[in-house]
Amino acid sequence: MTALNAPRDKYNAVWIIFFILGLGTLLPWNFFMTATIYFTSRLKDTPSDLPSTQTNGTLADGDTRSVLESKFNNVMTLCAMVPLLVFTCLNSFLHQRIPQKLRIIGSLAVILVVFLLTAVLVKIDVGPLPFFTITMIKIICINSFGAILQSSLFGLAGILPASYTTPIMSGQGLAGTFAAFSMICTLASGSALQDSAFGYFITACVVILLAILAYIVLPRMEFFQFFMESNGSRPATDEENKMDLLKKGTDTYGCQIANRKITHLLLFFQIWVMALSVCFIFTVTIGTFPAVTVEVKTTVANGGVWETYFIPVSCFLLFNLMDWAGRSLTAVCMWPGKDSRWLPVLVGLRIVFIPLFMLCNVQPRNFLPVLFAHDAWYIFFMIFFAFSNGYLASLCMCFGPKKVPQHEAETAGAIMAFFLSLGLALGAGVSFAFRALV
Repeated sequence: MTALNAPRDKYNAVWIIFFILGLGTLLPWNFFMTATIYFTSRLKDTPSDLPSTQTNGTLADGDTRSVLESKFNNVMTLCAMVPLLVFTCLNSFLHQRIPQKLRIIGSLAVILVVFLLTAVLVKIDVGPLPFFTITMIKIICINSFGAILQSSLFGLAGILPASYTTPIMSGQGLAGTFAAFSMICTLASGSALQDSAFGYFITACVVILLAILAYIVLPRMEFFQFFMESNGSRPATDEENKMDLLKKGTDTYGCQIANRKITHLLLFFQIWVMALSVCFIFTVTIGTFPAVTVEVKTTVANGGVWETYFIPVSCFLLFNLMDWAGRSLTAVCMWPGKDSRWLPVLVGLRIVFIPLFMLCNVQPRNFLPVLFAHDAWYIFFMIFFAFSNGYLASLCMCFGPKKVPQHEAETAGAIMAFFLSLGLALGAGVSFAFRALV
């Protein structure tokens, strides 16, 4: 009945705002990953840094990189995934104690400050060890507050119709696409690495500032106000939200909930299929991409330009484009339904992509044969791998909050965000094993 009585979302303004907020959640992290070459270049030892060289050490077997340079990607992943998981978990339990506005605006503000600092540091000479330490602290900050932001947004979207989770997922997909496209443009332009990095970080600052302005405008939207009031709250008063929830007499299942809240465990039992599905989706995806997929080599003899662009285009750009397409498709098609058995079946079938990519031309390899050597096989697998990731993950994130009473939708959305982050962390862990098996 609520949806039938709802005012119209004029000019799709609320949808666009959630898209911008979704873009703001992942664009910072994607820009950090895209600028990996810049970060590692700042960690190289120079002749004038002899004491630093002794501190950092050098690798054996002819590898002239410093220890900090060689370990950057591994430490970066650890500093990203652990805070992401921990703070998503904390937010799912504490979001009712901290006002929504503080969680979202505060997180965006901290991320903005971090990127402003990063842009400034591009122009300042800093030693390898201090630069490494500062960068890891920034990565921890970005992913800690990014986790709170992402979890809060999915919880907020859970109050609105199911289709309003789609713009968040679509915005996140665009973030990866934009970062991948920027990387390719940098390769094509041949611009200085320092100038490119400065442009990356300033662009990220502009997008984050736009996301802050979008959230400030959101409570003014009649469509948004209607659903917030239907949920027993008003946008500007989170303290009143909690009091209203305590005053409700019964939930939709007829159970008395005066002076108590439904436990997270009970909510999990209602959404466990969607929660475990989204966790499995991202475990398979991150376990394979990019740890295995980035090691695939083109089989084109004397590839020349194609060899240079093979991974940037066929791996990063193609994945992000198809992932974005899959996420965006849920705006017009949401099959299978939230109670259909086909959804978990399709999620489970994605496990086939793990051996398929392992059997492509991954180099170097020790155990498995190459069965799909031609580049076309790799591109074909990547299209369906990426599209299914975006589409199925978006469906799960849309349906999860709709399987619980409306006033618990925000908590359910936060729980779904936790299992999404858990999938990312598990995927990062098993990726080492997948690569070692090739």
